[in-house]
Amino acid sequence: MTNTSAFDAPLTIDTDAVLVVIDVQKGFEDTAFWGGRDNPEAEQRIGELIDVWQATGRPIVVVQHASTTGPLEPGTPGYELKDFVAAVEPALHITKTVNSAFYGTPDLHAWLQERGARQVVVTGIITNVCNETTARMAGNLGYDTVFPIDAMHAFDMTGPDGVTLPAAELARATATVLHAMRFAKVVPTAAVATAAKTGAPAVVSWS
Repeated sequence: MTNTSAFDAPLTIDTDAVLVVIDVQKGFEDTAFWGGRDNPEAEQRIGELIDVWQATGRPIVVVQHASTTGPLEPGTPGYELKDFVAAVEPALHITKTVNSAFYGTPDLHAWLQERGARQVVVTGIITNVCNETTARMAGNLGYDTVFPIDAMHAFDMTGPDGVTLPAAELARATATVLHAMRFAKVVPTAAVATAAKTGAPAVVSWS
């Protein structure tokens, strides 16, 4: 488990920190399939991080989910990346069929190890599914994992008891678990962008 003091300190972003952009695909616009979502500004925040990474020359990994059926099936319009992500020339493009970006092709962990990268910033869709799974694995593998919670979104989901939890509540649960169990530093996008642009530690503020 990561030292608690590292999570309480001002946020720093390494000069070679890797931005991992997960599953920002057109199929997630199918609200009839997915249901209600939270954070309508998620795409804007993801775009802001992409802009900062491109401006500062840091590497971007783009991850794309290939489902066997449904809105993210290869060959369907929903499989395609949203335009602002499709325009990125990534340092690595990963295709996956499960939740974690670490179980895709090419191998993310091997690529990070080759580069000597120690810090990953996780963004994209869905907050409490592929993003959370990737962040947990990154933390377990020893990476300094940063989770800008407002640069992603979740969907409403129904549990085994038939109760539907709203997306915002699920996202809050993800943020709480990742923070409390020290899987990742859960922060707002503004702190990540400031630290990346200035090269100096940024104080995390939720106001």
